[in-house]
Amino acid sequence: MSNRPPGHVARSTRGPANRPHPETPRGAPRRTPARTFLRTADGVPIDAVYEPGPTGRDRSDLVFVVAHGFTGDADRPHVRRIAAAFARHGAVVTFSFRGHGASGGRSTVGDREVLDLAAAVAWARGFGHARVVTVGFSMGGSVVLRHAALYADDAVAGTDAVVSVSSPARWYYRGTAPMRRLHWLVMRPAGRLVGRYGLRTRIHHRDWDPVPLSPVEAVPRIAPRPLLVVHGDRDGYFPLDHPRMLAEAAGDHGELWLEPGMGHAENASGEALLERIGAWAVARAG
Repeated sequence: MSNRPPGHVARSTRGPANRPHPETPRGAPRRTPARTFLRTADGVPIDAVYEPGPTGRDRSDLVFVVAHGFTGDADRPHVRRIAAAFARHGAVVTFSFRGHGASGGRSTVGDREVLDLAAAVAWARGFGHARVVTVGFSMGGSVVLRHAALYADDAVAGTDAVVSVSSPARWYYRGTAPMRRLHWLVMRPAGRLVGRYGLRTRIHHRDWDPVPLSPVEAVPRIAPRPLLVVHGDRDGYFPLDHPRMLAEAAGDHGELWLEPGMGHAENASGEALLERIGAWAVARAG
């Protein structure tokens, strides 16, 4: 969480210069699986996968765009399991954040990643889906919050509803042992080597400059779009003050689910929880 983007292009903001340049399908909406590399507004190739999901009329216009956690990618088993669960409710787009999997670039641990998500959302709409739900886990959970705020007025790259699972509320949190290990991984040269060769994650060496909008600062800007915050009461990374801060910032447009016995992010999200999230998305996404 303490990693800054390259060079002096330091902020992930909306506007013509930061619009995604996706490989969007042309003509009639496609309802067949697809995989391609998208091009983000800052030129990073992003590996993305589209799965059409159910064909019933009541669900065919809904697409889930899944933002994985740090060190994940579109081909990881836990990401494929999440995609399969949501495919019962709508189409699904998964992708690998920069610095992860087959995507290019280096991870900025939640900052420039909003551009990756914006490109994936725009690509998803290109398949003819009228409703987009972004669902993020851990780092991806913070990205979906910031993306929804920064692209709130963008009809192409913005979202219609947001689900944030196991997200931090604030940056630089080191209050748990897993987060102290994560900061070592991100901030130390030896840690970044472990990330590259042990975790298949390429991490940028520069610090954030300036520090991006935090998740809790982003949340009030999401309204009136529906927001669901999901957090386990046994999360080893972020204690319960994080989701409670997010829920308080959301006010009436947000919901908070505190899940008994749940740990952190994708691996802790059981099938019953994913089914409930899918049903919530179908009901709330416009």
